[in-house]
Amino acid sequence: VQLQASGGGLVQAGGSLRLSCAASGFIFDDYAIGWFRQAPGKEREGVSCINNVDGSTYYADSVKGRFTISSDNAKNTVYLQMNSLKPEDTAVYYCAADWDRLLPLDPIEYDFWGQGTLVTVSS
Repeated sequence: VQLQASGGGLVQAGGSLRLSCAASGFIFDDYAIGWFRQAPGKEREGVSCINNVDGSTYYADSVKGRFTISSDNAKNTVYLQMNSLKPEDTAVYYCAADWDRLLPLDPIEYDFWGQGTLVTVSS
């Protein structure tokens, strides 16, 4: 099983980035894929999730209206489009896969994790 997150970088406040999560080694269509982030000194928090079984999506309140999650099942890849970025969005972003799909934004539920990609938003 492999989840490869990419697309992080340095951006000014108000800018945009698109993160990608390429998955392999499991049945992509049977899982939910979530994005999480962890800032220095803080706990890992759920950002967004897409359920590949029924297409439903979930967002943390802090990113609603600014972030959009999407899935390309043909490529086994999930994207997180991040617009109107704020300095408080600065964190390492991780993608993960969840088979149970019960608690979309709870990191405890997730079975497989990728390495993180760093997003830095300057003010």
